[in-house]
Amino acid sequence: GDQSCVETTRRAYEARRNYLCDGLTALGWNVPRRSSTMFVWAKIPEGFGDSQHFCEQLLQRTGLLVTPGSAFGLSGEGYVRLSYATAMDQIKIALDRMEEFVHSI
Repeated sequence: GDQSCVETTRRAYEARRNYLCDGLTALGWNVPRRSSTMFVWAKIPEGFGDSQHFCEQLLQRTGLLVTPGSAFGLSGEGYVRLSYATAMDQIKIALDRMEEFVHSI
């Protein structure tokens, strides 16, 4: 059948990824733009003992839930995984909340 929806979906995910990565970069997080995924891996800011602690603080202070890298094994420690499989306006809200959080630490 018609596969034109695949390209439309790919472009939408690419735009969300770029928006999230640009926003995180503006907050001081240098995150690579990976293709073929709907997740961004970001190194946690200095001052947090581990990724679990960072995620708990982020959730308590902002209501944002991200996955600690440690959930994926030892090599994931020190990182968090963020999904961009959501609407662009939700990504903007998340970035706004993260900005407040980052400036409060």
